[in-house]
Amino acid sequence: MDSQVLVALALSLVGGLSTSLGALFVVLSDAPNLKMLGLLQGFAAGLMLSISFLDLAHNAINSIGFLKGNLWFFAGVIFFAIIANFIPEPTLTPTPSVKSKKRANGEEKGKDLMKKHRQQVMYSGIITAIGISLHNFPEGMAVFLGSMKGLRVGLNLALAIALHNIPEGVAVALPVYFATQSKWQAFKIASLSGLAEPLGVILVAYLFPTSLNPEILDGLLGSVGGVMAFLTLHEMLPLAFDYAGQKQAVKAVFFGMAFMSASLYFLEISLPAEMSL
Repeated sequence: MDSQVLVALALSLVGGLSTSLGALFVVLSDAPNLKMLGLLQGFAAGLMLSISFLDLAHNAINSIGFLKGNLWFFAGVIFFAIIANFIPEPTLTPTPSVKSKKRANGEEKGKDLMKKHRQQVMYSGIITAIGISLHNFPEGMAVFLGSMKGLRVGLNLALAIALHNIPEGVAVALPVYFATQSKWQAFKIASLSGLAEPLGVILVAYLFPTSLNPEILDGLLGSVGGVMAFLTLHEMLPLAFDYAGQKQAVKAVFFGMAFMSASLYFLEISLPAEMSL
């Protein structure tokens, strides 16, 4: 393997495994209550919306124009809206006999309700992991391109990415931990979402042709933004509203957006002028 690729791979692992550090904050603390879970779901939704609208879609529009950028973005929205029709919602539909028992047994009803909560939250956690993975993939590509310009550039970029990947690890691990009560599952899924970063290095180094049309790549990333926006609004925000209340959840959403926007800004200024995420 080329030495430059090895350096880029090592640097991308620094950024990717920082999601594991965020997961550690979750698994080393006590299990959160539903209100805290809702607030952190809102924070995670803010991260996702900021990535979708202010990063991926914004860059697509700037690169390929307003019309094409929007067409790619809404193609992603429509694509996943169709896919979502075939994804079973996490529901709990008991048989009539169980219904009658629930009427007589309030404790069992509470257990069933908690089971439904855990199913919904697990679904949201998997969605968050997928969205974060999609976002980490182009970051790995950026680390590779940055390291090609020199170790200093690649190292600065990897450290900047690592900083803003920590809350992403929290956003993935928290709902998984709540749903499964397994610290290992929470840590594992969050860590896997971070490994999309070194995967981006490997693919851009070996699999992507050198003649890949930059317009198509920008458009595809815009579509990823559309997919993430749909997932966030369709799945994550309703959970945040249910668990934390609308007013508190909205505050958490904007806090998450502000945090990610600041993170993306510091990430952007660490790049040389001719590069961009």
